[in-house]
Amino acid sequence: MNRNFALSSVAALALLSACGNAGEATTQANRSEAGSENRIEAAAMVEPQAVGEADLKVAVSDERVRQFYQNRNWAPAWTSATAPGLVEALRGAGRHGLDPGEFIASVEQASGPAAREAALTGAALELADALADGRANPNDLFTIYTLPRPNFDLVGGLSQAVTQGRAGEWIESLAPSDAEYRALSQAYLRYAKRAAGSEGSTIGSGELIREGDSDPRVQQIAQVLRSNGYLGQGEGRRDPGTQQRYNAELAHAVEEMQQDFGITSDGVVGPETLAVLNTGAEERSRLLAVNMERRRWLERNRPDTRVDVNIAAAALDYYLNGEHRDRRVVVVGQPGWETPQLASPIYRLVANPTWTVPKSIEEEEIQPRGPGYLRRNNMVRRDGWVVQLPGPENALGVVKFDMKNEHAIYLHDTAAEQLFDRNQRHLSHGCIRVENAPEFARMLAREAGVSGEFNQARASGEETFVDLPQNIPVRLLYHTAFVEPSGEVRFRTDPYGWDDRVAEALGYEPRQSPTLQTHISAVGP
Repeated sequence: MNRNFALSSVAALALLSACGNAGEATTQANRSEAGSENRIEAAAMVEPQAVGEADLKVAVSDERVRQFYQNRNWAPAWTSATAPGLVEALRGAGRHGLDPGEFIASVEQASGPAAREAALTGAALELADALADGRANPNDLFTIYTLPRPNFDLVGGLSQAVTQGRAGEWIESLAPSDAEYRALSQAYLRYAKRAAGSEGSTIGSGELIREGDSDPRVQQIAQVLRSNGYLGQGEGRRDPGTQQRYNAELAHAVEEMQQDFGITSDGVVGPETLAVLNTGAEERSRLLAVNMERRRWLERNRPDTRVDVNIAAAALDYYLNGEHRDRRVVVVGQPGWETPQLASPIYRLVANPTWTVPKSIEEEEIQPRGPGYLRRNNMVRRDGWVVQLPGPENALGVVKFDMKNEHAIYLHDTAAEQLFDRNQRHLSHGCIRVENAPEFARMLAREAGVSGEFNQARASGEETFVDLPQNIPVRLLYHTAFVEPSGEVRFRTDPYGWDDRVAEALGYEPRQSPTLQTHISAVGP
């Protein structure tokens, strides 16, 4: 089902379930809210006394629904006592960036009490499935996806919940309950409301706009900033008459927006900032829906001690015993050499590592540089492979964080430290270069109780392996909307174009967003 987001039932019911006051939305959204609510209420009209076993068996075609009724000896589940909870859960699907209409379509089409009974159970299991582990399967969307997935007994859970008269509560409980998911849901509702009431306009290209400049586009810029919550209703209007001067309030609001999207926060409106300004409330609500879906893919009990790398934001977060301990920027894979979404623990530190150059990098990036390149970069040939020996210019720097996976992906230091100063850091061949990696390695070694071994290994100047007493889980995630430890929602551009795959799986109109264009200048993993 393709969705025009601003006017769809998902936006309308999101507003209704969040505010409980249809009058707060626009008239157009009000009509959509009322129509969507009526659809759901009508779909839940049940007649359990008219549902016979034979008719119900004929009506059931889905295997999970069949198992559900077999567990009940083919007794109907939905009555005036149990159906309202399911109705409420269907209405609340909008809070999760899902379209309630997608879950009730089969119920609307059902003819007769038995068919409606079976269709309601199908809708309940379908929504439960979407909240439990996502509307889409990431393994169908991405070549590599190894992050652990949730595992729920949906049929057994629904059977028990119906018996207890709490089907709606149970379905809602399947969604992530952490603070980050809740914050994204709340932000989604805000942007859905803005999208339902905004017309939107595209700001044209032109010269750079700096504080104090006058430009006819300033009025549009102020309108976009205001509609996305960066300006109050009265701000940015200090120049009566022209309303074309780019004043300090507007520049400060642009800086806040630039920080949200991870671009240079200088308050100057240039091509990159214009691209973000033209990302309106409708697009941001779509972005939030996509990223809530990504979180539904993740197992609920994440490790208390772990390293999370947000590939889209090119940032690393380290958590120790459930507390956020450290953050640093990283360099990740460029388009064409994407860093995959995977879970892979660090099991040892490698001091003064050697780098065995993959054949593809050797052929494409080293051979064209001539025979003297190996000698100049402390490289030798061993058993047919190019190997870079330990040293200050080694592409892995002075420490490598060995990880267990079959894709040769790991964290490491780098000699190209200048890349950490860039806003756009998708510049590697897929591995993750860590800002001040020696400091990070010392932190991990200290907390693992192997500081002595690691310091001795570093001082040796030779490649030396230091095993960690316990593996440290690492999750390589791709989140273009996320929540800072401070609780603020941040956005990033979509460097790999992966958002579009998820959005289309959620029912959005297919499109092809431009991907990041970069070129690796430094040879390295």
